[in-house]
Amino acid sequence: MSIKAMDFSLRINPSICFTQNPPKPSSKLRFLTVRCSLSLTSDDADTGLAERPWKVADARLVLEDGSIWKAKSFGASGTQVGEVVFNTSLTGYQEILTDPSYAGQFVLMTNPHIGNTGVNFDDEESRQCFLAGLVIRSLSITTSNWRCAETLGDYLAERNIMGIYDVDTRAITRRLRQDGSLIGVLSTEQSRSDEELLEMSRSWNIVGIDLISGVTCNAPYEWVDKTKSDWDFNSNGRDQETYRVVAYDFGIKHNILRRLASYGCKITVVPSTWPAAETLKVKPDGVLFSNGPGDPSAVPYAVETVKEILGKVPVFGICMGHQLLGQALGGKTFKMKFGHHGGNHPVCNLRNGRVEISAQNHNYAVDPASLPEGVEVTHVNLNDGSCAGLAYPALNVMSLQYHPEASPGPHDSDCAFREFIELMKSTKQAA
Repeated sequence: MSIKAMDFSLRINPSICFTQNPPKPSSKLRFLTVRCSLSLTSDDADTGLAERPWKVADARLVLEDGSIWKAKSFGASGTQVGEVVFNTSLTGYQEILTDPSYAGQFVLMTNPHIGNTGVNFDDEESRQCFLAGLVIRSLSITTSNWRCAETLGDYLAERNIMGIYDVDTRAITRRLRQDGSLIGVLSTEQSRSDEELLEMSRSWNIVGIDLISGVTCNAPYEWVDKTKSDWDFNSNGRDQETYRVVAYDFGIKHNILRRLASYGCKITVVPSTWPAAETLKVKPDGVLFSNGPGDPSAVPYAVETVKEILGKVPVFGICMGHQLLGQALGGKTFKMKFGHHGGNHPVCNLRNGRVEISAQNHNYAVDPASLPEGVEVTHVNLNDGSCAGLAYPALNVMSLQYHPEASPGPHDSDCAFREFIELMKSTKQAA
């Protein structure tokens, strides 16, 4: 039986509803009549044709531990597999989306409200989005920022990146902290069963996969852009001398290049497989080994390149570059339980006792106990005591496990670029 229409009236005394004081007794009370009407047929309800004024759950996140999380989708549609990690940054989601170090991963933001500043094209950290997907609690329905050029949902859709919201990110984060990073599958395809998605998550592994080859540049190029004057800092006292730097692109972020250029470096960016002999042929003043995604043990060719360059010129390693340096010096790396991802990690500089608030993004770390004599641990993460920086003065080596260009402090770690300049300067003068 179909309900064609429903009509009812409600008589309201406005003086009772809209005043704090009750009205005095009167025989001439005025009433407001509100009439509501709804048209609905049971056929419409049965076939799902009745339009709802809200979005319903149309996506699933299936984790390898067997848990299934219903959610609402935004951005792209489809099915994608990746490693789920959580990021504790309060904002900066656009920098996270374009950080190549997140290749192969779903990033879960612990901050519940994401998207309120929209997206602008000045904050891109690379040429595209490399992460597998974005998981958030609440998607902002509006944007409020004078730099905003596009909404987060439109931005992801144009770049074919999946996103989900209205999911219990606190519960998933607790699970990741307890069990470690988990492989998951995001899907908006209702034709795929939960069992099929679970099998996908359990048959995929991120360990041992060379993810760097998918994010590096295809050919060498020159980088000339400096930090814009609106955002530049620590500009006093910089040398006028120019230093030639070769930067290995393992997934390099643009702000690393901007900061180096701001300190007077002439930079040539080369692919991850660029031969060490070709690098040394141009006689650089220094070599940078950049950040990048995945397992450092899965890229032995990069470790060999680092070994061939060590001792020839000063080197600076950041994140993946730090881990590759650790291996090249004879140390070992290991996979952390859930890694470090966020813009609020305290790091202690053991040389001067200063504490820096750092931005970090890595699932692997260098084992300091495996390092040979002469290699110095210069920084430690104060959350768990892990190695956050190395130096080997005999070979003019310095490295950091975190991102000195990201400026969450905001200027705490920028001095690392100054130190690299001083290392190149002193080596050049001694030659």
